[in-house]
Amino acid sequence: MGKILYSIFNTTSGWMGIAANEYGLIFTVLPQIDKKKALSLIKEKLHQNNLVRDEKYFKEIKTSLIDYFEGKRVVFDYPLDLRLATEFEKKVWRVTQTIPYGQVRTYQFIAREIGHPKAFRAVGQALKKNPLPIIIPCHRVIQSNGKSGGFSGGIEFKEKLLMLET
Repeated sequence: MGKILYSIFNTTSGWMGIAANEYGLIFTVLPQIDKKKALSLIKEKLHQNNLVRDEKYFKEIKTSLIDYFEGKRVVFDYPLDLRLATEFEKKVWRVTQTIPYGQVRTYQFIAREIGHPKAFRAVGQALKKNPLPIIIPCHRVIQSNGKSGGFSGGIEFKEKLLMLET
């Protein structure tokens, strides 16, 4: 396996981490209380010895993420490496990427969009595995009853992100 580039940077919501390989972005760490925690989560998730810090490579996406947490409307249009995902997960994540800023869709909506109308729980499980939260905006997916549903960063953070986008 080739080298994995990463960057740790500060946003108004905390320290984030991002990682990429030669094919595209592979992982984001949601905002953490400190830089060390963000770095440890990258190392824990990727368990690689070939991590290389590269601030220049991530300059544009870091600016986009910083802007996002400042409440600016941002479109994340960067190459992603989703080769390790199942076909089902890829379908779920692709539909999730189409949810416009400031809007929400339901798990059931996504299940219908990918041709599996009864698979809304499986959609939730696929979103739980999303390696690129914010970039693949799984926080924009809610339950049919209007409740938040789950989120890897916690329900309170999900609701904060939704409020940020309104």
